[in-house]
Amino acid sequence: MSEKKRVLFICMGNDVRSPMAEALLRDMDSEHFEAFSAGIVPCGIDPRTRQALEHAGVSAAGLRSKSIEEFSGQHFDYLIDLCDKANHEERRLPLSDDVLLWNFANPAGSGRPEAFRQTLQELHERLMMFDMVKNRG
Repeated sequence: MSEKKRVLFICMGNDVRSPMAEALLRDMDSEHFEAFSAGIVPCGIDPRTRQALEHAGVSAAGLRSKSIEEFSGQHFDYLIDLCDKANHEERRLPLSDDVLLWNFANPAGSGRPEAFRQTLQELHERLMMFDMVKNRG
């Protein structure tokens, strides 16, 4: 069996989008991918993130807000930036063979109760396509 591909998801706070993506990819295809997440300025996992994951049947076990500095010197096959703001901090990002920019709005500021579930669903759809193209395509 080939070595797992390492994927790091980045957003500013590592509170919503990047931990959602980390949990989703682990749930979808942990056989082929190792998923991690980090923030430029980590601020703790939003409880609504955990609620959305649990509602979807995706484990939030082990999720914690991490700084990008924790991954300094590490190499990733894919670095996936989930917000435009984090992209401006490129000088601090770990090494990667492939950097993808996926701008997802932060549901924390929307005020809509369903915003977290909607973001989770949108991330799930994008990750299904990523998995198909990068792993099985």
